[in-house]
Amino acid sequence: QVQLVESGGGLVQAGGSLRLSCAASGTTWNNYVMGWFRQAPEKEREFVAAISGGGGSTYYADSVKGRATISRDNAKNTVYLQMNSLKAEDTAVYYCAARLGTVPKTMTYDYRTWGQGTQVTVSS
Repeated sequence: QVQLVESGGGLVQAGGSLRLSCAASGTTWNNYVMGWFRQAPEKEREFVAAISGGGGSTYYADSVKGRATISRDNAKNTVYLQMNSLKAEDTAVYYCAARLGTVPKTMTYDYRTWGQGTQVTVSS
């Protein structure tokens, strides 16, 4: 059973950067696609980025493309989300999620295991 713990959220000014981390335990890490999602107040949870088990394939939501980079360090069982040029509309709780398989997916129902979330607040 995969367990996920996010960290790295906080308050940042518009135009700034953050790096979120998600540490996984309890599984063979390379077998899992990892995704980042976010949920703003009064809105549905939405896809941000995903990465294949080996790190060779990545996918991004149009809203973050060019500003976000997802990566993973399989030796540390950790996935990262680097966010640059942050905007007020990036404010949300960010969740990492794990999906057993090889193909990155963009829908919440494709992921079985979720972390507790980390708050990112961008001040304008």
